[in-house]
Amino acid sequence: MSQAQDPTPAIVAQNAVRPLPRIALWLFCLAYLVPGLVGREPWKGEELQVFGQMLALAQGQSDWLHPTVWGQTLPLDAPLAYWMGAWAIGLAPNWLSAGSAARIPFALLLALTMFSTWKAAYYLGLGARAQPVAFAFGGEAKPKDYARTIADSAALALIACLGLALLSHEATPMLMQFSFFGCAFLGASALPFHPFKSFMALVVALAGLSFSGAPTLSVLLATGVACIIFFDKENKNSSPLRIYAYALLACALGIAAIANYFDLFHWRISSTARDWKNWRGLVDLLVWFMWPAWPLVLWTLWQWRRQWLSQNWSRHLALPLWFIALALCVAFMTRTEDQTLMLVLPPMATLAAFALPTFRRSFSAFIDWFTLIFFTGCAFIIWVIWIAMQTGWPPQPAANVARLAPGFEPSFSVLAFVFALMATAVWAWLVKWRVGRHRQAIWKSLVLPSGGAALCWLLLMSLWLPLLDFARSYVPWVQQIQQTMKAQGRSSSDCMMTYGLNVGQMTAFHYHGGFEIKPLDNAGAPQNASCRWLMVDNDSRPELAQVAHIKEWRRIETIKRPANKNEDVTLYLRRVQ
Repeated sequence: MSQAQDPTPAIVAQNAVRPLPRIALWLFCLAYLVPGLVGREPWKGEELQVFGQMLALAQGQSDWLHPTVWGQTLPLDAPLAYWMGAWAIGLAPNWLSAGSAARIPFALLLALTMFSTWKAAYYLGLGARAQPVAFAFGGEAKPKDYARTIADSAALALIACLGLALLSHEATPMLMQFSFFGCAFLGASALPFHPFKSFMALVVALAGLSFSGAPTLSVLLATGVACIIFFDKENKNSSPLRIYAYALLACALGIAAIANYFDLFHWRISSTARDWKNWRGLVDLLVWFMWPAWPLVLWTLWQWRRQWLSQNWSRHLALPLWFIALALCVAFMTRTEDQTLMLVLPPMATLAAFALPTFRRSFSAFIDWFTLIFFTGCAFIIWVIWIAMQTGWPPQPAANVARLAPGFEPSFSVLAFVFALMATAVWAWLVKWRVGRHRQAIWKSLVLPSGGAALCWLLLMSLWLPLLDFARSYVPWVQQIQQTMKAQGRSSSDCMMTYGLNVGQMTAFHYHGGFEIKPLDNAGAPQNASCRWLMVDNDSRPELAQVAHIKEWRRIETIKRPANKNEDVTLYLRRVQ
């Protein structure tokens, strides 16, 4: 038997697979999911650009099959993400802002990813070669209890990953790819147990990946999963599953044809070589982005080396490794590692969970103490700076905030303060519980990492949210420009021509300021004649004379963005004829 040739390194008793209480796991996920999705404006960068496309669709200013915003096509062809955001905006009640409404479907996608990771780890843990050693006189962990504990650990490991926090709370196509990648991981993991349902989940995931900007990844993913099914020796019912493997390849070809029809395939591989500085930055990114999962993954690969280095490899190791390798290759080859690395986290969290049954007590203690010091220190810093913003003491943090965010006026929110206090109290209780003497459970080593990540994210999105909103949104800048317009005795919600502004900036002026935006290089002369305002990016001012009659305009003022002096625009007013 294969199990006799390659014995499992997991030695787990039944008392070590006590299930994590469902209410505790739900609260962990909820405390991580909700903060950052409510109570803020769309932030600069990709989120604001994507929101502009969603808003254009919802307001009937763009074609649904070939979305454009302000006459431009966004770099990532992800129509499904734009459609979902536009539908959410259109269906939202009047009291809910468009920015908050657009994030609702993406919050559900994040919840789906957490669920997919849990279920995928559960089904992989049910595999015969993933199960712990059977004791001579009984008492080993029962298969379903063991699999459930592995799943709990994988969910905690996912929440604990530092790179997940910001990217998973932005309404972008990358979050949609992240969710469908996790859904595909679930479908592939559960295929031996529920073939038809798993196959349908895979088909939906492949289609979702293709229409969220990753059609090539979708085809490669299907090909790899089909190959794993073909060569899987662990499953006794491999022959019937091969039918689904052929069907999966056929569906992948069909989805690829549809994606090609919508012109979703584009060359994104970077041809430039990396220098030493780029490689060093990449290594630094990998270290913190996937912490604390990557040390556990290395431990898993070493302890289970007989199960994945032999010809008779184990599915619970091969499947996550394929998903990880594919996502890493895509990240490195397309130079989008700061975003695409998020795809690695569900399979990496699952693989990290299989390290826990083989843990040594000294390694577990190191993780606990490091996590305790790191997250307690982070929470302390967040609280100190918040107190400095509210009271002016300590003076140095208050001065730093005033220097980095000039014009920011702190406000006190009772609700945010109460939630922050509750989260801090829960963290103190978790620390006390973890250092106490309790029956050993496999998932205990990941309670502090996941709890600390959830704590710091909740503190940032409650205590620091006004400051972060001031720094990362365009609202203060738009308000400053509106005040300048009013000082000229003119309406601040007129038609505005723009030149040199990116999609995110134009979206901000339209959404926050109510301006009717008309890009100068895309609008005709009859349309331009009705616009009294012209806003030009300062870097584009030298080329302005080539597209506009300068004598028709009077320069008003150059206005810098409060939180970033590198972003500045010059405001012009049309001269009265």
